[in-house]
Amino acid sequence: MEFFAKTRFLSTAGLITASILAASSLVQPLSSTAQELPTSPNQAKPIDPSNPNVLRPVDQENNLLSMPGGQRLMEDAQKAVSAQNYTVAVKKLQEARQVFNQLSNFHQDLAGSFSGIDNRIADSQRKKALEAAQLRDEATYRLALVHRAQNQPELAVPLLVQIIRSQQPTRDLGQKAYQQLFELGFVDSPYPRPRAEQPSTKQ
Repeated sequence: MEFFAKTRFLSTAGLITASILAASSLVQPLSSTAQELPTSPNQAKPIDPSNPNVLRPVDQENNLLSMPGGQRLMEDAQKAVSAQNYTVAVKKLQEARQVFNQLSNFHQDLAGSFSGIDNRIADSQRKKALEAAQLRDEATYRLALVHRAQNQPELAVPLLVQIIRSQQPTRDLGQKAYQQLFELGFVDSPYPRPRAEQPSTKQ
């Protein structure tokens, strides 16, 4: 009996690891876009401590509080999952969630500040806020899968519920999160309903 229980757990952990690997493809286009940005030979030098009034643009590639910074954390987490180092994966995904959540909040605040003043800036910031929120929810979903692989449903369930509240059940990530809740036995009704159970629209 113990052998079958261990075999079943390892099989489940393997499936969850495969799901996390598949989920990582969702953010690949964003990473590739960031890597394709041209680098200028006249790029600004780091700030000179003896002349702090000379400002320079923020280097997004090396800045943790940025989309590329959050994506690097996601990539590190993926490598840890591939090596079944779930402790490191959890740490990196928690950090990625925090980065993307802060980015989403900051861009949303800027969008609100410029609303009615410069709608071009407001729309741009709103778009960035949504992009960061989507990546935050993706990191949250992967974190929930890692907790499942660790046989810790009590940690996975609250994260999955957060995703559904943020994404809504009709969106792809929301449906994936609900499916995880269904597989965990936290909910007992599948969604979307199987075709045979859907109400008839005939008059």
